[in-house]
Amino acid sequence: QVQLVESGGGLVQAGGSLRLSCAASGGIFSRNDMAWYRQAPGKQRELVAHITSGDTPRYADSVKGRFTISRDNAKNTVYLQMNSLKPEDTAVYYCYAAAPTGFGTSFRYWGQGTQVTVSS
Repeated sequence: QVQLVESGGGLVQAGGSLRLSCAASGGIFSRNDMAWYRQAPGKQRELVAHITSGDTPRYADSVKGRFTISRDNAKNTVYLQMNSLKPEDTAVYYCYAAAPTGFGTSFRYWGQGTQVTVSS
């Protein structure tokens, strides 16, 4: 069982920056693929950024060049550095973990979410 706890959300003006953190406990963090998703009011949850256990990142087109995902396996933590924030980045941001079962599948876990609000 993996538990995920996000922190770092808040209110920021457009053009500002925030860094989200997600601390994981349980399981073997270094083996997990990790990701950040977000969900704005009235919209579906969408992938923002993903990082593999091998440290390969990928991003949604809407955040490329502005957001950076990283991980610190020694601290069991994944980060999302968000720069040049826009009002359309306003959403609840969720941490996600895919923990391999060893049989070609993964257990999937979600954090409780952290609110990011960008004012214009």
